[in-house]
Amino acid sequence: MVDITRKEPTVREARASGKISLKEETIALIKKNAIEKGDVFAVARVAAIQAVKRTSEIVPLCHPIPVEHVSVDFEVGEHEVSVAVSVKTTAKTGVEMEALTGVSAALLTIWDMTKMYEKDASGQYPTTLIKEIRVTEKRKG
Repeated sequence: MVDITRKEPTVREARASGKISLKEETIALIKKNAIEKGDVFAVARVAAIQAVKRTSEIVPLCHPIPVEHVSVDFEVGEHEVSVAVSVKTTAKTGVEMEALTGVSAALLTIWDMTKMYEKDASGQYPTTLIKEIRVTEKRKG
């Protein structure tokens, strides 16, 4: 772990995003809230928030930090769902890993909730793809 004992706590914010490609039919079911497992966005939002709060338990060398705010936004396109997670804190280190972990958990949850609709005849996922997970913004102070 990096030594941050001499750093002063300051307001820190990070935003990360990512996408999941899905079949057009699956997107239509999500829009109609007709996914058998339930409300995709409600469950994915909770998954993202839980993951943000537990990042230091998931990523070995991350510092545990107090999370003061998390927001999760979804955008539905014709063939994909975009997820953006923003995290805020007052701490000695940034929250980029928390935002990235939140996006990853949300996307994995969307995959899990829609996988029964995404499989082909042989049980494979030829069009389902998680992609473009990245930090889109970082602020300090």
